[in-house]
Amino acid sequence: MNLAGSTILVTGATRGIGRELTRQLVKLGADVVAAGRDRAGLDALAAEHAGRVSPWTVDLADPHAVDALVRDLPDRHPNLSVVINNAGVQTITDFLAEDPQTVRPALRREVAVNLDAVITLSTGLLPHLRRQPSAAIVNITTGLALAPKRSAPVYCATKAGVRVFTRALRYQCQDAAPHIQVIDTVMTLVDTDMTRGRGRDKISPVDAASTVIAGLQCGTAEVYVGKVKLLRTIMRVSPALAYRLLRNS
Repeated sequence: MNLAGSTILVTGATRGIGRELTRQLVKLGADVVAAGRDRAGLDALAAEHAGRVSPWTVDLADPHAVDALVRDLPDRHPNLSVVINNAGVQTITDFLAEDPQTVRPALRREVAVNLDAVITLSTGLLPHLRRQPSAAIVNITTGLALAPKRSAPVYCATKAGVRVFTRALRYQCQDAAPHIQVIDTVMTLVDTDMTRGRGRDKISPVDAASTVIAGLQCGTAEVYVGKVKLLRTIMRVSPALAYRLLRNS
């Protein structure tokens, strides 16, 4: 897929992988609609890439705001042809040590951002994408969708849900709109705000973003990033071993 001259929506654009995706896409000649909650961060990103980045302030945990984005985006950016669902939140939770009622609002937000917003943006923008000569939906999942860790059950569940949704949506597009690529990018541990103080051997947001873009350019249905390639192999040989390796990650 030739990205030069295309218009691309990137959610979670002000930090980590999303910020790097925006920078690299602009370098490739694309225009980016940068979506996120941090208005100041979005304005700074737009100023950094004058005329190439359009900021769009939206709280992806608010279904009404996501519906408005789906409604208004095609009119304001009629050449939109790629949607990258990158935004995500993770809540570390111990259900046996914490009050479930106390953590429930955070978990509902997690489900809204990680799963509901992805489904709404993917399906809501599909009629517009279908009218483009070529188009793509890229959903960022994680190796934890293959083998979960005990400390973030809801995060792992939402990402597993996105992974299954992405595959099923790909089936539909292959049958009825084959010019729309539907890509699952299965991410390894990346050095971002979300993972600060956790894990080791992280890859940089620069490397993560470049792998996402390479998969988009090649039209690869499933892109496995970094050590997740090995995890995929282990899952085939011994799922029990994979579960042990990721359990306390």
